[in-house]
Amino acid sequence: MANNPGAKKAIRKIARRTEVNKARRSRVRTFVRRFEEAFAAGDAAAARAAFIGAQSELMRAVGKGVLHRNTGSRKVARLAAQLKKLQAA
Repeated sequence: MANNPGAKKAIRKIARRTEVNKARRSRVRTFVRRFEEAFAAGDAAAARAAFIGAQSELMRAVGKGVLHRNTGSRKVARLAAQLKKLQAA
């Protein structure tokens, strides 16, 4: 357990940051899920719109430090590949 004031403050900061990051991660998952639902339905227009939102949210999470930049890029690339496959069909 934290023993000095600096360590106690660090624990408080970490707790606050964890809450914020949890909300950001949840938001990213929501946008990705919307894309996946549109993709599963086969709706290319809705999937395109959802892809734009998901891409934006993923890159925002990368900028905020919630996700590593390679993770964000990988996820965007995989979503883009799915979208391309849907539009080609």
